[in-house]
Amino acid sequence: MESAINEWHAAVNAGDLRRAAAAVTAPIVVLGPKGAGPITPGQFADWVERSGIRLVPRSWHPVSTRLMVVEQDATWPAAETPSRVATLFRVSGEQVSAALRLPDLHAALELAYICREMAATE
Repeated sequence: MESAINEWHAAVNAGDLRRAAAAVTAPIVVLGPKGAGPITPGQFADWVERSGIRLVPRSWHPVSTRLMVVEQDATWPAAETPSRVATLFRVSGEQVSAALRLPDLHAALELAYICREMAATE
């Protein structure tokens, strides 16, 4: 799981669109300030290019065999200082199948535990 998330970060931070599209499943479920839902790998790569975001992992919080919350320092081209955020990742095989960005670690962990319990009771 960590290798898939590391590859996701490497692709996003390099701004490598082909690599970013290959790092995710079809579709990938995303959540961010502009909405949530499934998008294609191509749409994900477009977001990487458009946003110019860079996400530096700061702490890792395993939740289950497929879920991990990563606290990150996020920067954008217009930002002078990083913002601390947290992303809930779901991994399928060697690809990221969900990347749900939340404003802080507490919110991401809370969502992760809800997702874990929902999956366990299916």
